[in-house]
Amino acid sequence: MKKLEIIGGKKISGTISISGSKNATLPILASTILTNKKIIIENVPLVKDVETMAELLSNMGSNLKFDKKKKKITIINEKKLKTFAPYHSLKTMRAGILVLGPLLAKFKVAKVSLPGGCAIGSRPVDIHLDALKKMGAKIKIKDGYIHASVQKNLKGCTIKFPKISVGATENILIAACFAQGITKLRNCALEPEIGDLINFLKKLGCNIHRTGKRSINVTGVEKLNSAVHKVIFDRIEAGTYIIAAALTKGRLKIKNIIPKIILTEINFLVKMGVKIIKKKNYIIVNRLKNLKKIDISTKPYPGFPTDLQAQIMVLMTMAKGVSTIKENIFENRFMHVSELRRMGAKIKINNNKATIFGMSKLNGAELMATDLRASVCLVLAGLVPSNKTILNRIYHLDRGYEKIEKKLSRCGAHIKRLN
Repeated sequence: MKKLEIIGGKKISGTISISGSKNATLPILASTILTNKKIIIENVPLVKDVETMAELLSNMGSNLKFDKKKKKITIINEKKLKTFAPYHSLKTMRAGILVLGPLLAKFKVAKVSLPGGCAIGSRPVDIHLDALKKMGAKIKIKDGYIHASVQKNLKGCTIKFPKISVGATENILIAACFAQGITKLRNCALEPEIGDLINFLKKLGCNIHRTGKRSINVTGVEKLNSAVHKVIFDRIEAGTYIIAAALTKGRLKIKNIIPKIILTEINFLVKMGVKIIKKKNYIIVNRLKNLKKIDISTKPYPGFPTDLQAQIMVLMTMAKGVSTIKENIFENRFMHVSELRRMGAKIKINNNKATIFGMSKLNGAELMATDLRASVCLVLAGLVPSNKTILNRIYHLDRGYEKIEKKLSRCGAHIKRLN
């Protein structure tokens, strides 16, 4: 099994170009089920989750070509797709559930495995299924599969999500594009990746309007256009490298981004003592001062993202004073804490609150990754001590970070992949 070897104590300085967003690419790929016209998706990140989604669509019959050199996917659905998404395609990827809505909307039937992914919380699909039922779908769960059908078309209606859910917002938004009449979605997620999905669907000819802060109206259509779309940057990857520079007192230029999209993250880091210069499509990170303690609560966008919680926790171990993190999105997202403690971090957990005692002296250790963001948090921690850290089970890391060891190596890190 592959692992990473990290010898820290080096400044992360230079330039890093941020890849396209995994969390934007996956729903965009799922939505291509709706059309048989030519689709070109550019700025696609070379990560395992995207490869898995591309394989799933190919196995369903999509004529999909993934040009990894150009980071471009071309799709033409020339024939009717299979309406079956098997367990082996979804066992490592939660986003596989996103094919349910478009399959049901286009072909009136779908059999989709209940998804797998990171073990960071239950993330139930009930919100997706309840919304589809309201639109007229008949749904039953049998042998680990969702069996869904609709007699004619999904029907537009008003759906108020019981809680803010990125996946449910995406799934129902895509399905509503082929529903009969108007679907009014309320209490929607606002993540930039959803905005990117909406921009893509509008290029296809979908009739979508934001009618309020968390309100979206979708009027169903019958035909779609071809489209070319460039995926938005990965804001979590950007935040991760900002923290890498801050941890190691480096000077790092982070390009291919839109700084205003990550203002919340930037503002928290500036409060901690990280100097960040914002330009139109890049930032420069330069930690000059001692880090200050801070208190953070994870929230849906535009709040502080749960996907950056583990990474900023490492930075908090270096700050002066006691910091706290309240995790409000997932109930099981502190699994990296035990590994950080093995490196010397002083962290206490009480239910969904972590208390981080700063000025810790981290030491290298052999570590085990438990999920995607925990993996990268341990990579960041390994950049600090001057002795060796070995990180096992890095297949989690490869699901969401493109060539992380190469990007960090070019900026001075001593990090390499071992078989």
